[in-house]
Amino acid sequence: MDVYPIRKALSIAQELGLDLVEISPNAKPPVVKAMDYKKFLYEQKKREKAMKAKASKVVVKEIRFGPNTDDHDYEFKKRNAEKFLKDGAKLKAFVFFKGRSIVFKDKGEILLLRLAQDLEEYGKVEQMPKLEGKRMTMFLSPTKKAK
Repeated sequence: MDVYPIRKALSIAQELGLDLVEISPNAKPPVVKAMDYKKFLYEQKKREKAMKAKASKVVVKEIRFGPNTDDHDYEFKKRNAEKFLKDGAKLKAFVFFKGRSIVFKDKGEILLLRLAQDLEEYGKVEQMPKLEGKRMTMFLSPTKKAK
């Protein structure tokens, strides 16, 4: 390999007060670029930070019910869920079964399906009610127009 072009490029970069950065070392001849390397790193970090700031953060709000939740409590929690979905957050609604209340699995599922039906204009069901241990969980995500 001929070293002359690299020496010439290095001398040009030194004259300009810049660094010689190897772009593609496997190419024949190797591709190099004269640049201010610290400035390049600074701008790259700045770009990454801007991209990170633009990335949307998914917020998940939780609402907890019991299998025998009263109508007033249900309405109160439904209003909160509505507000969460309007704000663009995902909603995790779950029914927690304590002790022997696990025999009311059907009541818990009916409660969650009722919530999904009441909130269908604000959010759509992402995951139908599913029993995991002592909790029955359902996920709702906001609709486009709710945002």
